[in-house]
Amino acid sequence: MEEIHVVTLGAGAAAVAVSKLLLRSGVRHLSMVDRTGLIYEGRPEGMNEAKREMALLTNREIRKGGLAEALEGADVFLGLSGPNLVTKEMVHKMNKEPIIMAMSNPIPEIMPHIAKAAGASVVCTGRSDFPNQINNVLAFPGIFRGALDVEASDINEDMKIAAAYAIADIVKKKELSPDYVVPKTFDPRVAPAVAMAVAKSATETGTARKYMAPEWVEEQCRRMTIL
Repeated sequence: MEEIHVVTLGAGAAAVAVSKLLLRSGVRHLSMVDRTGLIYEGRPEGMNEAKREMALLTNREIRKGGLAEALEGADVFLGLSGPNLVTKEMVHKMNKEPIIMAMSNPIPEIMPHIAKAAGASVVCTGRSDFPNQINNVLAFPGIFRGALDVEASDINEDMKIAAAYAIADIVKKKELSPDYVVPKTFDPRVAPAVAMAVAKSATETGTARKYMAPEWVEEQCRRMTIL
């Protein structure tokens, strides 16, 4: 995580939240791009309070330019913006076998077949008709269940990261493939795993106001269904 270079397209609430989670998870090289171009400390135009905050945490090389310049040498692209904003040529300029996560719905920033033709190793979108759908339903039922079980006073960043790792861990190493890096939306294993991870993290970080024995939490999660 410390070595990869991530580029986020978009600077709204979703992009800022995702970027903060990545930084807290160990990412050190992250750049954000909005309609004006690369966000950097001291940029004179198109800035607001949230962007100025992120400018102090990202793009510490003070790179300038647009999305094409930002993607040169990048390993991961995260699209939280609009349709058809990434070209085949842009993907070509990224590092070898990059990861493309194009979340714009219903039309992603780049279509999976175009990204793969340009050399992408893994492509994720928000659509259910493509492999690797990224859907927030994987997170929120389990997050709420875990938080409510321990009467958490807050849902902090560590709890969110614990949820992310719980989701990722559903896909075992032997199952991993370019078309299967995230569990299916209605995989019944996800919500209980997330709930347990969140409850544990809430307890460890002092957010929990009610202690639940691990065996009790596990039993409640076992009974839970997301359908």
